[in-house]
Amino acid sequence: MKTKSLIILVALLIFRAEAQTVLFDFENAPRYTSLPINLTVGGITAHFSASGQGFSIQLVTVQGINPGGGFAGNCIYPNSVYAADLLVSFSKPLTAFSILYATQELACDDSATMRVTAYMNGTPVGTSTANSTPLCTCTYQANTLSITTTQAFNSVVVHYDAKPPTCQDWGPVFLADNMIVTPMPPILLTTPTKLTNAAFQFTFTNTPNYPFTVLGTTNLSLPFSNWTTLTGLTEAPPGQFQFTDSHATNIPSRFYRVTSP
Repeated sequence: MKTKSLIILVALLIFRAEAQTVLFDFENAPRYTSLPINLTVGGITAHFSASGQGFSIQLVTVQGINPGGGFAGNCIYPNSVYAADLLVSFSKPLTAFSILYATQELACDDSATMRVTAYMNGTPVGTSTANSTPLCTCTYQANTLSITTTQAFNSVVVHYDAKPPTCQDWGPVFLADNMIVTPMPPILLTTPTKLTNAAFQFTFTNTPNYPFTVLGTTNLSLPFSNWTTLTGLTEAPPGQFQFTDSHATNIPSRFYRVTSP
């Protein structure tokens, strides 16, 4: 019975997401369309929206502007000369985000500050800023804005945070291209064990403080919605999860599944 329990656990512990980067380059986005739009790449759906007068999908060179630095083809382009935030939500939790941006500046010795703030279900989990170092008398200065967090997040706000300190010829708008995201890493199963008191235990590593749930059933024909939510999952230290099924002492065999929102 001990061997059977171990085999069942290994077979059904579900990997929620793969830890590899996914690139949104907007080449398949609907050109000339204003946000909001949805794009799906690598199994992740990103919902793009905006504040103010927002953004649309345009060719980078639509007005004869080419910031360089990686900008090419379609990009997210401002709909007006007024500031607007770029809002992106994701169908899967992430641990890292970056986006190429270009702020409107002409012949400047310094550049605007851009900010990205990451949220999990509306609660902030981290923020980061970036400044370009002007290398030319360009109309737009290209740079990358990025954030990596120890807690998972499922939405970001990209915000024009502050104007260039000394530049006189600037606008509070930006272009964006080549968004790269990193989903949560896969669940790493370790030490499935039948304890001396007949309880069953296993551990896994993943994103700290993330709300994982362990489900169990004795009948594989049941849909996942009918599996039982089990208690006994703890986290210590951060990112190290341990589940102990004390009720396994009275159950000949049980199937387990680890899920996340």
